[in-house]
Amino acid sequence: MLFNPITLPNGAVLKNRLVKAAMEESLARPDRTPSDELIQLYRRWSEGGCALLLTGNVMVDGNHMTGAGNLVLDKGQQLARFTAWSAAAQSGGASVWLQINHPGRQAPSKLNDHSLAPSAINLDMGNFSKLFAPARAMNEAEINRVIEQFADTALQAERAGFDGVQIHAAHGYLISQFLSPLVNQRTDKWGGSVEKRAQLLISVVDAVRQRVQPGFAVAVKLNSADFQRGGFGPDDAQVVLQLLADKQITLIELSGGSYEAPAMQGQSRDERTLAREAYFLDFAEQLAHHTQIPLMTTGGIHRREIAEQVLAKGVDLVGMATALALQPDLPNLWQQGIGVQVSLKPVTWKNKTLASLAVMAQVRRLMRDLGQANVNMAKPRPYWWVLITDQIADARHVRRLKKWRRSL
Repeated sequence: MLFNPITLPNGAVLKNRLVKAAMEESLARPDRTPSDELIQLYRRWSEGGCALLLTGNVMVDGNHMTGAGNLVLDKGQQLARFTAWSAAAQSGGASVWLQINHPGRQAPSKLNDHSLAPSAINLDMGNFSKLFAPARAMNEAEINRVIEQFADTALQAERAGFDGVQIHAAHGYLISQFLSPLVNQRTDKWGGSVEKRAQLLISVVDAVRQRVQPGFAVAVKLNSADFQRGGFGPDDAQVVLQLLADKQITLIELSGGSYEAPAMQGQSRDERTLAREAYFLDFAEQLAHHTQIPLMTTGGIHRREIAEQVLAKGVDLVGMATALALQPDLPNLWQQGIGVQVSLKPVTWKNKTLASLAVMAQVRRLMRDLGQANVNMAKPRPYWWVLITDQIADARHVRRLKKWRRSL
């Protein structure tokens, strides 16, 4: 079943049910275009056997970014490097979709003196809160501009040869913030009921669909739950799925969490216990009964038997992330009957935020290593070491980003 093909609503045929889920690579060149390492990384993943590759998040606005190493694809960006990236990602027979995103209030303070959000509610990260720019409530013009930016980026992605885009509406980024009753306390048409809180997502989907060709994939990454008391939950997700039912959506990926409650790393803030693998499978199984749109779930999957279990629960596609940073050809090995399983050693530090940052740094290091032409397999390093070297690399990215912004 895992290696059976699937035909998606836009007519595209995927050769199997395995997807490389998005991971933030932080491998942009100084001009915010894909580096040689990023192109090599996706060539390796394409040869590894996944049917679909979802890129790490690409920013729709160079003035609002999740990190200084991000790529930016807007209507003014040159496409040659992006075209080379899509070609490399397709070279081994995979399809590739560009994940497009706006950070909203999850934007580092070292990059901006303020961030945009539905309401002026700052990120609560305890002692780490000061690392994020203070949130300012968006006005109507700014909301409409963001909608256009998503549409512009999707059109550029299509022109650069990508097979589709995934609109990031999860993990506490801007669209997810509008969906959350904790962050969105607006009283206008963009806030209130879940239907109103979903209007930014619906407007973005409509704008993207109007710009691209019918066969171009338009997917959405949606939280099944925020894992915060009083936040966006499965009942809300069910309503959003119904709102998306007639929007020509190609695929919905169900995930969960945010920077405040990183459920995507197996941690919650509302005392719910998450499985060690397939974190969001129970939610996906529950929501699968309420939509005809193909569903995908990801979160900690690194064994074939778990991947098979996901499909047996009625989910259409299996997303893997960290496992493919450790073993980029894992799908090929599984198809050959080689029972490989890979996972990172857990971080046992008491400070959960620091532990989360260390895991992300480890994954970025693995991807950076795999982007080297002479590296066949990346090996995890000590967490303290990758966290320090990641901060050094980020400081270099910050200097380059500020120089790039001055040149615009």
